[in-house]
Amino acid sequence: MENSKGHTILIVDDEPDILEFLSYNVRKEGYRVFTANNGEEAVNQVQQISPSLILMDVMMPQMDGIEACQIIRKDLQLAQPIIAFLTARSEDYAQIAGFEAGADDYISKPIRPRLLISKIESLLRRINPEETTEEQLKSARILIDREKFVVVVNNKELQLPKKEFELLELLASRPGKVFSREQILTIVWGNETIVGERTIDVHIRKLREKIGESYIRTLKGVGYTFNR
Repeated sequence: MENSKGHTILIVDDEPDILEFLSYNVRKEGYRVFTANNGEEAVNQVQQISPSLILMDVMMPQMDGIEACQIIRKDLQLAQPIIAFLTARSEDYAQIAGFEAGADDYISKPIRPRLLISKIESLLRRINPEETTEEQLKSARILIDREKFVVVVNNKELQLPKKEFELLELLASRPGKVFSREQILTIVWGNETIVGERTIDVHIRKLREKIGESYIRTLKGVGYTFNR
């Protein structure tokens, strides 16, 4: 398939069924996909293909994901990819170890295809975020400064709490796109804590109080969208 998305993704897992399932769904979206069965193969692949994103299991033979991540992060000759670990819900220790090793995020198993693709899109926006949001946000009179965690609305600077900032950034990254509650929970909260839909409602209400009522629209029974 022609690579219409412009990004190469490396998927690393020692279970053939999971590897096939993930690679099929990611490739179907137009990404260029490579696979590896363990951390050692992953390190070698990174040197050859320079992926934009690595989706990597933690527990693998020969070399696990943590060690592979550490090696990749220490090699200054490599173009540093985004690294997201694939972890079971019970592997809290693996998530902590992954972040300490230099991972950017984690995706919990079992993995549902639609949410996987949403997560991949969110992660890849970190590479060239200005391409997807700068002009759109100018028209909305909002500026999001990711380095300073600052939002400027109508020339007024706001310092938002982390989750409010991430929620606004997600919605504003795709004006007009409707994000379901499930997508928002997965992308913004992941499985850090057990949260419910009420958590989203509270954060949306607080954002509206700070930036104004007109920017975020609710579609009852569906989700939320950002107005230009």
